Amino acid sequence: MPTRREQLLDAAITVLGESGIHGLTHRSVDTAAGLPAGSASNLFRTRDALLEAVVERFAERERANWEDIAATMAPTTPKELADALTAFAKDATGRNRTLTLARYAILVEAAIQPSLRAKLLRTGARVNDWFMTWLRVAGSTRPELDAPIIMNYGTGVVLHDLAIPDPAFDPSEQLTALVTSVIQGHRTEAGADR
Repeated sequence: MPTRREQLLDAAITVLGESGIHGLTHRSVDTAAGLPAGSASNLFRTRDALLEAVVERFAERERANWEDIAATMAPTTPKELADALTAFAKDATGRNRTLTLARYAILVEAAIQPSLRAKLLRTGARVNDWFMTWLRVAGSTRPELDAPIIMNYGTGVVLHDLAIPDPAFDPSEQLTALVTSVIQGHRTEAGADR
C-alpha cells in the first residue's frame, strides 16, 4: 500500500504525463490523488519542492520498470540486447506511457532548472551502469562510445511513438540493425588496431 506521499507523487506523475508541466499544480495533484485540497501543499510547500520530489519518485518507478525487464533478460549478443531495448521501448509507449510522458516533461523542465538536471543524472546512473554492463557482455569493446549512440536512438524512437502513436509500433528491426552495427563496427576497429 503506497504511503500518502507516494500517492501524491504518483498522482503528480499522472498529471505531468497527461497535462504536461504547466498542468502540475498542488490542486491538480490533490484532485488526481482523490485527496482533500491542501494535501499536496502540506507535504510539498512549493511547486519546486513538489517537482523535485516527483523526479525522485519518477526515477524510482522507472528504475523498477527497468529492473523488471532486466530480471527476465540477460542479453549476451547484440540481437538479445536489441530485444531487451525493444521490450523497454514497447513498455514505455504502452503500459507505462503516462510515466514516460512525465519523463519527457521533466527532461524539458531540467533544461531550465539545473537542480533537476543534476538530480536526473544521479538517479539515472544505475540504469546507465546496467546498460554499460549489458553492452560489454553483448560484445562491445567501447561501451562508453556505444552507450550514448544506442540510448539516444532508443530515446528518440520512444519519443517519436509518443508524439505520433503507431498501433503497430515495433522498433526491433531498427534497434537490431543499430546495436549490431555499432558493436560489430567497434570490434572491427579494435581488430584493425592490432
